[in-house]
Amino acid sequence: MRYMLLIYDCHREQMPDGYDQVDAYVKDLKDRGVFLAADPLHLPDTATTVRVRDDDTLITDGPFAETHEQLGGYFMLDCKDLDEAIELATLCPLAKLGSVEIRPVLEVDIR
Repeated sequence: MRYMLLIYDCHREQMPDGYDQVDAYVKDLKDRGVFLAADPLHLPDTATTVRVRDDDTLITDGPFAETHEQLGGYFMLDCKDLDEAIELATLCPLAKLGSVEIRPVLEVDIR
């Protein structure tokens, strides 16, 4: 089953010692055969939010919500179950700086 690990409150630009630990983490995920994809995001102030209400398009600079924790990136993994996803989220070095939210991917056929 696919799981997305959403990385909050930890951005690449804020990591003082570089991404060496993350590179090692990705290598471990690939060695385990669970890695599908991962990407860091630019800082939240680069976001643009689009809403359509009653045929009116509203465009706002910045993230959708003003919160203390902001989405900084993700890992997409193919795990056997939630327990494995939790284990791998625990091993993520970014969990020590921010938080990792685990979300199962809803498998739908969108052809």
